[in-house]
Amino acid sequence: MLLKDHKDLKAAITAIPPKEKDKLLLRLIAKDKVLTEHLHFKLLENETDLEERQSLLTEEIDDSISALLKIKKSTSKDALAAFRKLNGRVNHHYKVTKDPNTEVELRLHLLKIVPLDYKESVFSPLAKFNERLKTYFLRTTLALYKKYIKLHEDLQYDLKDDFNAVLSKMEEQQLSRAAREIGLPEEI
Repeated sequence: MLLKDHKDLKAAITAIPPKEKDKLLLRLIAKDKVLTEHLHFKLLENETDLEERQSLLTEEIDDSISALLKIKKSTSKDALAAFRKLNGRVNHHYKVTKDPNTEVELRLHLLKIVPLDYKESVFSPLAKFNERLKTYFLRTTLALYKKYIKLHEDLQYDLKDDFNAVLSKMEEQQLSRAAREIGLPEEI
């Protein structure tokens, strides 16, 4: 049921006394953790808190990837799981802050440091994860590129070198042909 389809319900809700409306609103907000965190950020935090959130998430990304690299027998399956988890953390950051600039910066950082150079045998049961990792990397990069081109040109200029580093990483991993097919440029 959508509220826009029920004009009479919308009118009845607006007619509720403010005190009762506040109680209902607080109960509804409490049921959604992301909304609660978003409202906390929007109403009680400032630019410094945004920078701190970004810094903490960058540190978490660095720690997770360095822990992955320290494992001698880490596989593409491990890298894919870590990549997805960290990408989800960046998604959560964006849902809470609604800041596209830090989202792009965090995703660029993640794409730059996530390992892709796993040499599993074609006959290995892990070979399919190597392909999935590279496909996930390409899709994430494409989604990021679409967000990147919507940013202000000054910020695009600041992030240009980092984005080109990600595009170069694709070249090193022999993903450049697939990247062109999905619409990624060779260089920005």
